[in-house]
Amino acid sequence: MSRRAVVIGAGLAGMLAAAVLSRAGADEVIVLDRDALPDGPEHRRGLPQGRHAHLLMAGGMDAMEELLPGAGLRARLLAAGAHEIPLSSGMLALTSEGWLRRWRREGPAMVTCSRALVDWAVRTTVREQVPVEVRKAAVVGLTGSAGRVRGVRIAAPGGDTDLEADLVVDASGRGTRVVSWLDGLGLTGVEERAVDSGLVNASRVYRVPKGAERFPLTVVQANPYVSRPARSAMVMPIEGGRWLVSCGGSRGGEPPADPAGFLRYALDLPDPIVGRLISGAEPLTDVHLSRSTSNVRRYLERMPRWPEGFVVLGDALATFNPAYGHGMSVAAFGAWVLSRELGRGGGLGAPGLGRRVVRGAARAADPAWSLAVGQDVLYPGVRGGRPTAADRVVTAYTRRLMRAATGSYAAASAVWDVTSLRTAPTRAFRPSAMLAALAGSPLPPSVEPPLTPGEREVLRRLDRTGA
Repeated sequence: MSRRAVVIGAGLAGMLAAAVLSRAGADEVIVLDRDALPDGPEHRRGLPQGRHAHLLMAGGMDAMEELLPGAGLRARLLAAGAHEIPLSSGMLALTSEGWLRRWRREGPAMVTCSRALVDWAVRTTVREQVPVEVRKAAVVGLTGSAGRVRGVRIAAPGGDTDLEADLVVDASGRGTRVVSWLDGLGLTGVEERAVDSGLVNASRVYRVPKGAERFPLTVVQANPYVSRPARSAMVMPIEGGRWLVSCGGSRGGEPPADPAGFLRYALDLPDPIVGRLISGAEPLTDVHLSRSTSNVRRYLERMPRWPEGFVVLGDALATFNPAYGHGMSVAAFGAWVLSRELGRGGGLGAPGLGRRVVRGAARAADPAWSLAVGQDVLYPGVRGGRPTAADRVVTAYTRRLMRAATGSYAAASAVWDVTSLRTAPTRAFRPSAMLAALAGSPLPPSVEPPLTPGEREVLRRLDRTGA
């Protein structure tokens, strides 16, 4: 008998899930999306954060390559102009505890490019590897009962139509309507939590100035420990010889949308390096603003009943403040959990499959959720949470570890492993990391960004501000 899987959403989580389902024996995999998908790496309307900086962390890249074996996804991204940035040496980072030093030793690397390029590369790779049909359609509900989902209901000009499926995957992203869909099946009481720092992202694309092609990724991070709104900025190399420059500010510290204000905002940060760099670069776009940045968690894994034939992945399950760069990696981890559970046998109709995948995907999202919420609750005006006594203990230790990481390779290595999502947050509490935190930095704090002489000359040449 033919087995059909339907995936709601053609973003990263949806396309990776489609590849998994096709390999797991689905005879037909249909991906539904409200948008008409572009033929190339272009921005699309249904991805409100798509114009802002996205970091593809090492853990997420590894998971994607495992899900798309032999495809050379990393090579495809790099061939299209993406950059691979070693955290140990390819990044200038001003943290709340000072500048991180740069090391010649190996460490995890992240891939930087536009979000549109990541989505296009994954979409293209999946379509090359497996038979997947993508349709433009708006899903308005689930069909079936509280015991089993039987398909989806699609909006149509002449009246809604039903599409039957043996398995439905909701990967519709931040705008998911999964709570109301479950309610329509008689499954109520979904526990939700939102932690909203009021972050506003403002981004602009620049042409990389001649001679600055190898300038490191540069970030001035927000400081959650000074009882002031978050304010940050990043210069990130992307494809096409361009810099994607993103500024972010929480409630009360939002960046403006006008070009002069955007530059002034970057210059007014604790270090003006981002503003100095872009003051001598040619802008290629206007400033794009977005406000859909809250952390949202739907605790579907806690539901007392869960319907057979239904899975929820990616932002539909847990959405993160994009400032932390973890959303794409968590989406890949969720698809990996789906692959693992399908690999245990029983196929698309295996009893309890949906429940196991949702629980596994929720566990995979926990570290990123803890990292994002643990920092966001510290900002003034945050809605949805306050730090607990336990949070304050962890925060005190984290600050000590980060302070040590400004001059200790052992401490910095622990920080990189956790933030790149290669290891669980418990990596920060291993004996080697705790000893490094206790010992502190063996080097004095750096009061200036750790630039090479050549990089310092590039910055001096670009600076039009007199800073």
